[in-house]
Amino acid sequence: MRILIYTDGAARGNPGPAGAGAILRDAADGSVLAEIAQGLGHATNNVAEWTAVRLALEEARRLGATHVDLRMDSELVARQITGIYRVKHPALKPIHAVTMELLRSFQGYTVGHVPRALNKDADRLSNVAIDGGEIRRAGQRPTPI
Repeated sequence: MRILIYTDGAARGNPGPAGAGAILRDAADGSVLAEIAQGLGHATNNVAEWTAVRLALEEARRLGATHVDLRMDSELVARQITGIYRVKHPALKPIHAVTMELLRSFQGYTVGHVPRALNKDADRLSNVAIDGGEIRRAGQRPTPI
């Protein structure tokens, strides 16, 4: 199964109160498979962006995805994932390593940068998380026979 993932991380104050948000959709029909909003306490926006990707990939793995298509409005993180930019900050190196290991566990993946206007759902979820809301909602998916 191929899953389309939109992620966003945000921090108010940078660093400041931070949250990670993600929405996972079935790439075939666009149906929502899961939504994630998780507060991160005090963190930078880059830690929040990376955490959103990690949480989404963990959920995609749980849902049985074989391929993932990642979309995010953080050009920095998209380029770090694809290797165009290096991850230099010590706080990001551990989450980068875990995230890249997760990505390699799929049969295939794509990564793309999208304008903020196309990432509104994930942005909303990251802000819900900053405001103290926690969401782990999975859509109903029939079990294959």
